[in-house]
Amino acid sequence: MTNLLDETRYELALANRIIAHEGVLDGFGHVSVRHPHDPGRYLLARSRSPELIEPSDLLEFTLDSEPVTPPKGEMYGERVIHGCIYQARPDVTAVCHHHSHAVLPFCVADVPFEPVFHMGPVMGQTVPLWDSRDEFGDTDLMVVKPEEGRSLARSLGANWMVLMARHGATVAGRTLRELVFRTVYSHANAEIQLRALAIGKIAPLNQAERQRAEPRQLQPRPMARAWEYWTTRLAKANGLPPQAAARSAAKAKAKRSTKEASKAARKRTVKARAKRSRR
Repeated sequence: MTNLLDETRYELALANRIIAHEGVLDGFGHVSVRHPHDPGRYLLARSRSPELIEPSDLLEFTLDSEPVTPPKGEMYGERVIHGCIYQARPDVTAVCHHHSHAVLPFCVADVPFEPVFHMGPVMGQTVPLWDSRDEFGDTDLMVVKPEEGRSLARSLGANWMVLMARHGATVAGRTLRELVFRTVYSHANAEIQLRALAIGKIAPLNQAERQRAEPRQLQPRPMARAWEYWTTRLAKANGLPPQAAARSAAKAKAKRSTKEASKAARKRTVKARAKRSRR
């Protein structure tokens, strides 16, 4: 159990750094993942800029966004975003809240945010817009109260991304790597859509194209290819050999395979003993 938790903490720290390095997160924003052994908890860093997150920065929270143990440092004020989405969506394993400068114009202007290239549909079939004014009037735009977090989660609904008027966006995923994939490529879609709008009228993907493209892009092979690319870029940026991140990923995969093989072997042994006892 400890190994899987350690691997999850390592990958969450890595996910924070990747999303920041790819230009989606800056000094603000945050990424979380559901606890690998307890779906009633999630992991989120202490209040620190995403590109600096290390495994030791990660804290455990209940789904009410309360720390499991007293924290030694400051916590993110908007952690209710994560807890409320995990409460509302058992299928969600990871969440990212960001203020991408490419996505923000669609949180301000009355222009639909739509998939405009083949990777765009990973934002989901629909991207709703949540406006805090609708339920809470004039606020400081921060989502810090449980009722605000629950309202945002309701607006997200069964979708994978929700825009937040005058604030930013929140993205969800069934796995941590899927979350990173959706976050980075929805940001890329926003950049491309903004450039296209500067040229003239855009022609977004139609509904059939969106429905076909989303599951295809979210297959294991393209997501693994992108993850290898991002980790290698991050390693190079930090002055590490390009193979360093790949070795870490391969080591983690090998540990999981060994654990799964051991578990299967134990099951076979239990079945064999039960069979002998019945003779």
